[in-house]
Amino acid sequence: MIKNYIKSAIRSLRKNKGFTAINIMGLALGLATCLIIVLYVADELGYDRYNEKAGRIFRVNEDLKLGDNAVKYAVCMAPLAKTLIAEYPYVENATRIKNAGASHVKKGTLNIVENRVAFADASLFSVFTLPMINGNAASALVEPNSVVITETTAKKYFNSVNVVGKTLMFNDNTLCKVTGVIKDVPQQSHFNFDFFISMASFPDSRSTEWLRSDYNTYVLLKDKSYAKQLEASFPALLEKFSGEQMKGQLNLTIAEFEKQGSFFRLNLIPLTDIHLKSNISGELGANGTTQYVYIFLLIAVFILLIACINFMNLSTARSSNRAREVGVRKVLGSDRKHLIAQFLTESVLVTFIGTVLAFVIALFLLPLFNQLSGKVLLIDSHSLGWILPSLLIVALVVGVLSGSYPAFYLSAFQPVDVLKGKLATGFKGGRLRSLFVVFQFSISIFLIIGTLVIYNQLNYIQTKNLGYNRNQVLVIKNVFELNNQAAIFKQKVKELPGVLNATMTGFLPTSGFKSTSIYYKDATLNEKTSIFPQSWRVDEDYISTLDMKLAAGRNFSKDMPTDSAGVVINEAAAKFLGFKEPVNSIIYRSMSSQHVMTHMKPYRILGVVKDFNFNSLHENVTPVILTLDSDNGALSIRVNTNNLSLTLKQINAAWKDLNPNVQINYSFMDQDFDASYRTEQRTGQIFIIFTTLAIVIACLGLFGLAAYAAEQRTKEIGIRKVLGASVAAITRMLSLDFVKLVGISILIASPIAWYLMNLWLRDFAYRISIQWWVMVVAGCAALVIAIITVSFQAIKAAVANPVDSLKNE
Repeated sequence: MIKNYIKSAIRSLRKNKGFTAINIMGLALGLATCLIIVLYVADELGYDRYNEKAGRIFRVNEDLKLGDNAVKYAVCMAPLAKTLIAEYPYVENATRIKNAGASHVKKGTLNIVENRVAFADASLFSVFTLPMINGNAASALVEPNSVVITETTAKKYFNSVNVVGKTLMFNDNTLCKVTGVIKDVPQQSHFNFDFFISMASFPDSRSTEWLRSDYNTYVLLKDKSYAKQLEASFPALLEKFSGEQMKGQLNLTIAEFEKQGSFFRLNLIPLTDIHLKSNISGELGANGTTQYVYIFLLIAVFILLIACINFMNLSTARSSNRAREVGVRKVLGSDRKHLIAQFLTESVLVTFIGTVLAFVIALFLLPLFNQLSGKVLLIDSHSLGWILPSLLIVALVVGVLSGSYPAFYLSAFQPVDVLKGKLATGFKGGRLRSLFVVFQFSISIFLIIGTLVIYNQLNYIQTKNLGYNRNQVLVIKNVFELNNQAAIFKQKVKELPGVLNATMTGFLPTSGFKSTSIYYKDATLNEKTSIFPQSWRVDEDYISTLDMKLAAGRNFSKDMPTDSAGVVINEAAAKFLGFKEPVNSIIYRSMSSQHVMTHMKPYRILGVVKDFNFNSLHENVTPVILTLDSDNGALSIRVNTNNLSLTLKQINAAWKDLNPNVQINYSFMDQDFDASYRTEQRTGQIFIIFTTLAIVIACLGLFGLAAYAAEQRTKEIGIRKVLGASVAAITRMLSLDFVKLVGISILIASPIAWYLMNLWLRDFAYRISIQWWVMVVAGCAALVIAIITVSFQAIKAAVANPVDSLKNE
């Protein structure tokens, strides 16, 4: 019997090839898109779960508030890790990681720039699951100047993984012995380093200072339930170990510090929450956000709904044409259960074909999606374990639901009524189908509005006046390699004809290199008049090279020796300090030695620079104080782009004259800026693609329904043409029903999209306002798309010969 059902189903599907193709293609596109999004979401949610002890690992974060200044850090003080192990028996282990930044590693005569280098404690491999291929995990990072490298790195430098005992030269002055080779750190890790140098190699790691934080610190608890207990003990821990140092530096106890409205606190974040729920200062890598995960999950649900509704709409529409078939079958003796089985078989067969095609489409599109999203998503044996059952369940559910209407409704018809033609047919009777069309296009219009808003916001970020000019600025990131010759190199570069100016400092708006200090409005150490700004060491060329603008006062001058005791502040700092005339006012910085404050150093405010964005545009500009001091973290060069290639050659030649064995490492500042918003840019591109797919799928359904509506009204169209109706009038008549439905969709989707996209924009401190024209453009686009889709079938029906339609039946 089942064999006969399948044969009948195939025969019926062949008879209606057009509807079958539209049905299968719409469902396949929807399921394929949904599958790719689900893979993306699963990847985002799976970060750090490769660690066998992930549920018991927590990172210690630091929250600091000084007066009205509050900041969150992903780093903590050097002695914290050992102290936690010693003080709390339920802390099984703890480990620290410190990003070493860009380093040069020698391979033969070549110095290779490596950006994925970190210092790590010997306990690293006891906390994290980083399988050792070669070496002893327990002792690999115990000794100073030892390094553990990844498998890929070992092959890169030695063409082998059996390299324990060999050496690597870092920065031309540090020889490290390779003591272990580990498997590559998984992509789904919030840190991804290729070199782990022993923390014992870094003298500062033995610091006993509790008021300075530089280390990402992780604790492994004996049971995750101890997390709340550990967090609750942090205040007492800080009082015990940092109280004396705070008293020495700020002349305050922790209690007095908090009484004035400030605080210094520690808290825990689960390892598996870091990637999506932590975007604070000191992160070891670029993290995602739960917001985007929810957005894409919502899009997946929307596209799946559109595809399924399409399928159900076309299935139910076509089934009304089969009412006579039902009547004839019943007259010939077929009972209801066989009719139900027949209709359900057809529906499920189509969904299974669509599902198989969806899987093939997803395999084909996945590499393109990986390239766009920066992911490495795979459909492997592990993922197949949940993908195939999920697809089969979706296919079965959609098939049964879409086949239920013809199966249970049509099979209940009385054959006498059907054969007498008493059953109404036609598009106008399909209220449920009309509701589905409204729902589909409401989703499509919502996605169009969302796409326009995201595009406009990203464009605003790209074009906003940031308070500095990032264009035509070359940043040499390893100028520190020149040591004492860095100043000579800067002077040589400034003399080049293609160079307009140059400044030497690692403190750049795009570098992420930050430093904070405590300043006071007066010398009384009053917390209410304190400020906790970014404190950047710059030279006299900084403001002019970055094309910043002064709001008041003057810039640093090399002709004024006293400027070393002066500062330039930004407008946010001036506003916070509250001076009526900030220029020439005095502020004070607390200076300490061995954790004890020694004196208050006065600084005269020389000028006020207009606010410039150095944080993400998700955040407001915070206070910055610039001091005249040397820093060779980077050299920023404003170049004339008329002959850029020649200028680059000359800069490289000047570098080679001073350090021929080290490769110059540079980028352009505008590229660094764009990289910081890569997540938003990729999100916008992906959003546009998925929105386009959603509209295509919705239009496929609309195209099928338009063809069905025209088919149902064939005789009416013939009669109208005989009576003199024009092609335009008939096209308008057939299109009007659908246009009304799209109009209703616009009214429903616009306010919802406006509200939800405003919620998304609130995450940006600097954002656009959603203009009325966005709704108009989205609505007009939906109408135009719908009219083009419907008009094709409408015109086809309108130009048909009325004789052919009237002689039918």
